[in-house]
This record gives sequence, C-alpha cells and structure tokens, in this order.
Amino acid sequence: MIQTKPATQFDICLIQDLARRSWEDAYADILSKEQLEYMLEKMYSEHEIIFHLQNPNYHYFLIFDDETPLGFVGFEHHIEFNTTKLHRIYLVPEAKGKGAGKFGLNLVKKHTQSVGDNRIILTVNKNNVARQFYESQNYKVYGEAVFDIGSGYVMDDYLMEFNL
Repeated sequence: MIQTKPATQFDICLIQDLARRSWEDAYADILSKEQLEYMLEKMYSEHEIIFHLQNPNYHYFLIFDDETPLGFVGFEHHIEFNTTKLHRIYLVPEAKGKGAGKFGLNLVKKHTQSVGDNRIILTVNKNNVARQFYESQNYKVYGEAVFDIGSGYVMDDYLMEFNL
C-alpha cells in the first residue's frame, strides 16, 4: 500500500540515495554525467536539504510501498500569491506504474488546499517524459524558461501549473 511520511533530518541519506537513483534513470539521456553530478551535489547536499527542512513553508515527504521507499516529494507553500511550488517529485525506476506519482501529486494538492493556496506550479525539463505524466494529471504548460544554475549549466524547462 502506498503511503507517505514527513521527512526529517534523519532521512537525509535516504533522500540523497533516492534522488541519485531516480535522477540516473530520468536524466541519463537528457543531461551530461557532469551536469547530473553537479546538480545532485548542489540540490541534494546535506546543507541544502537541512535548509529546506528548516523552512516552515517547505515540506518533504517520503513515499513508500509498505516499508519499501519509492521516492519523495518536496514542495513549498506561498512561493507566490496563493501558489505552492512543487520543487521535486522523484521516484525510483521500480516505482513506476504503482500509482506513487499520482499519490504524491494528490498529497501536494491536499496540503496546498489546507494552507489556502489554489495553484500549484512546477518546472520540468523540456526533454523529460514526466511532462506527459503531469499533463495526464491536468497540469498545463504556461511558459518556458532557461535558468542559469552555475558552472556553465542551465535548466531548459517548461513552466507548468494546476489550478485547484
């Protein structure tokens, strides 16, 4: 049975492991190995995760199938007026087809509504097949952006939204 639990500082190593496993699967054909490593180190350092966990508007939840960790979701309320940002939802390859992604998105919707936000936004790499998943869940592309992330790397993304 799919379930979630709030992540804590004790889960940092698990989050890092799940991020690496999911990213190596999702981005192997999209990003260079060097960019993948750079982004993992930057976005999933212990310092960065602790920073998120200490932000009262930022939430990490681990996603499990019974006791087996499948992935995680990270989102931040009030990033803009009435808007929650889904910063990350990543699942290990063996989680695909189990409903964990939908479960994670529904968790974000529930929490978004509970704080009075009525819009969820996210960015997705233009070459990532996850875009089709988001569209199947009624997220719509509302723009495009290129983000400079340092060291000569950029993220070339679609901007997507879901209105509650």
